[in-house]
Amino acid sequence: MDREALQERFGITGESSAIRQVVDKIMQVSETDMTVLLQGESGVGKDVTARAIHSLSKRKRNDLVIVNCGAIPEGIIESELFGHEKGAFTGAHEARKGYFEKADNGTIFLDEIGDTPKNIQVKLLRVLESGEYFRVGSSKLMKTDVRVVAATNKDLWELVQEGEFREDLYYRLDTVKIKLPPLRDRKEDIIPIFRQFVTEFSSKYDSVFQGFSDEAKELLTSYRWPGNVRELKNVAEQLVVLEKSQFIDKDRLQKYLKGRQHLGSTDNLPILSRKEQNEDEFSFDKEPPNAESGIIYRALLEMQTDISDLKKMLAKFLYSSFADKDVKALPSPVPRDIDPNDISSHLQGQFDSYSLGINQPGNKSNDDDEPAEEINEMQDFFDGKEIPSIEEAEKFLIEQALKRYEGNRRKASDALGVSERTLYRKLDQYGLQ
Repeated sequence: MDREALQERFGITGESSAIRQVVDKIMQVSETDMTVLLQGESGVGKDVTARAIHSLSKRKRNDLVIVNCGAIPEGIIESELFGHEKGAFTGAHEARKGYFEKADNGTIFLDEIGDTPKNIQVKLLRVLESGEYFRVGSSKLMKTDVRVVAATNKDLWELVQEGEFREDLYYRLDTVKIKLPPLRDRKEDIIPIFRQFVTEFSSKYDSVFQGFSDEAKELLTSYRWPGNVRELKNVAEQLVVLEKSQFIDKDRLQKYLKGRQHLGSTDNLPILSRKEQNEDEFSFDKEPPNAESGIIYRALLEMQTDISDLKKMLAKFLYSSFADKDVKALPSPVPRDIDPNDISSHLQGQFDSYSLGINQPGNKSNDDDEPAEEINEMQDFFDGKEIPSIEEAEKFLIEQALKRYEGNRRKASDALGVSERTLYRKLDQYGLQ
């Protein structure tokens, strides 16, 4: 089978050099039993690639078993992978085959392999090397003959360096690596893929797609597609169904793009800004008014957990008049015309203006040099071309609060605007004892 036939059979659309390299490698490894590691962002088509590898292999007449390792709770993942005997644990009313047993003589696709718990990684290494495993609750050695295709949207080597992934398992999985490029890195493929989806959905929903303008085409290719092909497919389906028989211009298309258009800028994402009619309220607008709100916006956007705690913490340090129970009522920032990515030259003025809670009434220090010392430490911390990560900023604020209150965690948690329980958890998370 040549490249074009393979792409047509499995719906791998594109003529970019990046996608051609992927298809060529699929053709090279499919007929072997080599372990394959697929690496790429969410939505790039790792499942499609795994299906293609299995369908072209000598195991194609047997099962392809798909396992999302990240979706299985840690407490049952061993049972799911390797099976269990009757009575092995509460609720085990009968013996059950695991995924490796079901995939015998076929292929097992371990998606999100980077999310596998450490105790399961040891067992995976053994079954990958020798095909041997034990059912939960059994001492009988089982054997399986499977071809393993694994996938991850993380950097496994980075996880190895952080101690989250076993190095020996990494080398066992990394026999052949296929890197699937994000959609933004193969812009020439975006329009053909979009047209394919539009044709498919027009037929499915008995709709007519009237086409789109040159500006809309330009937006399609300049948009960053954080959800990759999955997001592109979703947008195509929405346009066919919701904009039936409508000519698609830039403004009409833009309503369906929810992610980032360019690195460092946003498209259809709200920016925290101040309402002109009420300086004590914040609203969502299209343009960032200044560096302070830009920093806060970035924090709110990228924080995946404890977002309310972080809002309170940042606001507590940036605005001394912040009300503990009103996280929405932020006082207006002082307007500044500065680049949020180059704050070092303006940092001293920002700290003097806002004082970060220093030298405010009720916050007097026992040491006259302490405020200046804290400002210097903060300036050293923030000095540089890049804004620190949320985790780095959070850790730094906690350290400063503990230092100011000489390790008194109750006072530190009050100053940060979080509960003592949250503070204790953060101390453990960041290793601050």
